[in-house]
Amino acid sequence: MRRRAFIAGLGGAAAWPMVALGQQPAMPVIGFLSARSPEESGDLVAGFRRGLDEEGYAEDKNVAIEYRWAEARFDRLPALATDLVGRRVAVVVAVTTPAALAAKATIASIPIVFVAGGDPVNLGLVAGLSRPGGNVTGVSVITFELLPKRLELIRDLVPDVTRIGLLINPTNAVADLLTRQVAEVANSLQRDIVVVRAAHQTEFDAAFASLVQQRAGALLVSPDPFFNGHSEELGALAARYAIPAIAEVRAFAAAGGLVSYGTIFADAYRQAGIYTGRILKGASPTNLPVMQATRVNLVINLKSAKALGLTIPLPLLGRADEVIE
Repeated sequence: MRRRAFIAGLGGAAAWPMVALGQQPAMPVIGFLSARSPEESGDLVAGFRRGLDEEGYAEDKNVAIEYRWAEARFDRLPALATDLVGRRVAVVVAVTTPAALAAKATIASIPIVFVAGGDPVNLGLVAGLSRPGGNVTGVSVITFELLPKRLELIRDLVPDVTRIGLLINPTNAVADLLTRQVAEVANSLQRDIVVVRAAHQTEFDAAFASLVQQRAGALLVSPDPFFNGHSEELGALAARYAIPAIAEVRAFAAAGGLVSYGTIFADAYRQAGIYTGRILKGASPTNLPVMQATRVNLVINLKSAKALGLTIPLPLLGRADEVIE
C-alpha cells in the first residue's frame, strides 16, 4: 500500500527502521487507525500525544507513529488495520467505534488500545470492563448513553415538537442499533422519529430538505465520526434550514446548530495515550481496565435560538458550559 502523505503539524508516518549490529535499538512504532481524516483530528491527536508524553514518550524522539486514516470510508478500515500489522507495530491505537471494531476483527495478537463509543462489552471489544481479556483495552466514550439526554434537551428547547428527525450514517456498523435506541427513547417521550440518512457529504442537503418535507420540528444528529468530522457544515445547514438541532461536538453549535452535548474527546484521546505508553513499557492490555470518559460539555448557541424564535429556559442556560451569543 502506498504510504499516505501526512499534513504538517500531525507528523509523518514512520517506516519500521532496520537495526544494524551495535546500533541503538529501533524506536517502537505505534499504529494509529482512525475512521476520520487528519484535517479534522488535530486537537484529538494532540490529546493523544499529551498522554504519551505523560508516560515519557515523544513522537520522533523515542517513539514513531504510523497513521492510517479511513476518511469516513469505513470499508477501508480492515485493510488499513492489516497494513499496520505488516508494519510490525508494537501497539495499535484504534480511535472511533468503526476503527475499534475493525481492529478487533483483524488483529489477533498485537495489543490494541481503543477510543470508542457505546458499551465495549456489548460491542464485543472486551470481555469485561475491569478485566478486558485478550489483547484489547481502551477508553469508553459516552455517546449512545447520552441519546436520552439529547432528546430531553430537544423536548425542553422545542416543547411543541412532535416529530424529531434523526440523521443516520447507514455505513456505520451500529446504525441500526442506534436507530432502535433513539426510537425507544422518543416513544417514551411521546415523540415520533423521522429517519434520514447520509453516507456522503453530498447527501447532506437532501437529508435536510427531506426533514423539511416531512415536517420534522427538530433534528438529532447521531453520534458518528463522519458527522463529527463535518460538524461545521451540518451546523450551518441546520441554521440555513431553520431546524432546531442538537449534535455531539462543540463545532456544530459554533457553526450555527442550536446546541451540542457530548464528551470532550480530547480527554479520551489523552487517556488512550497514557495506556499506549504503559503498554510500550510492558503492561498487558488484560491488566488495564477499560477507562470511561465521563466529562461532557453543553454548548448553547443563543444567536441561533433567537433566529429560530426560541426562548432558552433560564435553568438550562445556567447549566450550559458555554453560551454562544
